[in-house]
Amino acid sequence: MTEKTLHGLYAITDTALLKDNFAEAIEQTLLGGTRIIQYRDKSADDSRRLNEAQIIRRLCDQHNALFIINDDLKLAIDSKADGVHLGKNDQTIDQARQRLGPDKIIGVSCYNQLQIALEAEQAGADYAAFGAFFSSSIKPDAINAPLSLIKQAKEQLQIPVCCIGGITAENAGQLIDAGTDMIAVISDLFAANNNQQSIKQASHQLSQLFSA
Repeated sequence: MTEKTLHGLYAITDTALLKDNFAEAIEQTLLGGTRIIQYRDKSADDSRRLNEAQIIRRLCDQHNALFIINDDLKLAIDSKADGVHLGKNDQTIDQARQRLGPDKIIGVSCYNQLQIALEAEQAGADYAAFGAFFSSSIKPDAINAPLSLIKQAKEQLQIPVCCIGGITAENAGQLIDAGTDMIAVISDLFAANNNQQSIKQASHQLSQLFSA
């Protein structure tokens, strides 16, 4: 397991929001305080995806942050990512562990189901992600998760908990107060991609909530 911790602001990339100034946007969110970045791109442009993943790898190294790939084990290996994040339609934890090795991070989407997280932990997952806690423009049809789930998860799980779904600087405090280890944010970070300073400021504002 990496010495970097699964705690704090967890940024997730979005292809539509990061068409331009990709490297600059990633660097600004790291400068603002982002601790983990997940590269999420479902396109078939393997060359671009590898190039962008390598950019994130380099920047995460410079800023002592963790780098996670969404669901693509080959890309995680090729880009030397710190781990992968798996959803319900992706590979199993066992398959990912066999290919990535014992020291890589495996995160799992658990939606609003604590049982999924308990089984994932038993299978060797390193963190459990729950959500959506708030309405999201990225995934408007996402399953809703209640705030009470965070407390239940923290009581029953040994692995860190991540919250996702419509999280902003205005509502993130509720999740942090409830005990989440990480907040995963997309739009509230990267919607201002044409204004690099705004990305840094948004990252800083969200990150500071963990020390408030």
